[in-house]
Amino acid sequence: MSSPDLVRDPPLCVPLSELDASSLQAGGGKAKNLGELLRAGLPVPGGFCVTTAAFRLTLRSGALAPILDAIEATGPGDVAQLSALAAEARQTILATALPAALGERITAAYAALGGEPPVAVRSSATAEDLPDHSFAGQQDTFLNIVGADAVLDAVRRCFASLYTERAVCYRRQRGLDGRGVALAVVVQRLIDAAVAGVLFTADPVSGRRDVAVVDASPGLGEAVVSGAVNPDHFELEAGTGRVLSRRLGDKRVAIRSVAGGGTRHEPRTGAADEPCLTDAELAALVRLGARVAAHF
Repeated sequence: MSSPDLVRDPPLCVPLSELDASSLQAGGGKAKNLGELLRAGLPVPGGFCVTTAAFRLTLRSGALAPILDAIEATGPGDVAQLSALAAEARQTILATALPAALGERITAAYAALGGEPPVAVRSSATAEDLPDHSFAGQQDTFLNIVGADAVLDAVRRCFASLYTERAVCYRRQRGLDGRGVALAVVVQRLIDAAVAGVLFTADPVSGRRDVAVVDASPGLGEAVVSGAVNPDHFELEAGTGRVLSRRLGDKRVAIRSVAGGGTRHEPRTGAADEPCLTDAELAALVRLGARVAAHF
């Protein structure tokens, strides 16, 4: 399904595989890129997107409008007032029930994944990773969500996270009108990862495109992206995957899935001086990264 189809008859839920690079306004930045990767045949866990149409349907009562107007009338330097208004916006959304039709669509889409699989429920805003602005980490993600009721609750909490203090202050400081921003939600099968992290297909410090960088640690990737651990750091030759340098982190905690839903923090077991990824695994990651870079 292309973006024009979504605009003509905006559905409330769509499979991730139906989104592509043109779907920003329907699915937000994260969802459109995941859809593009799925279309390219890359090994991305499947799932569905609760679209921005669902967000707008949930908030159609207009209860949020005066709060957003007040935010836009507040100076970007008045952090205390912006924080108070952001909290009021979140509380308003959390007090708003999802429309029955939306709840039915989400429940059906989740059931279509088969059984009650663990999923990650991830915010995907329309103002996300823009050329001149970075919104990384400003909205919420919920890991190892199990069961339809838990998914519905996590979707609503994602909607509310569009108005975290950090996000509201950042938009005001950048002169972005928050009244035009909307949020979609990715519901995606959760991989119970033995090791997870981040791959950069170019060195983010030097800018060298012939060097790939991997930061990784045992358990789910939240430990790495939240800064809870000092991960293992690898610099690799982009063309071959050959390890150029490695710096082992403390890896002092791992975030693991809990049976039935939720996560727990486990203290490190084993030697910290052992890398969490083998050279062969690192080379495979570099090859995957090259496929992603070539596609985009």
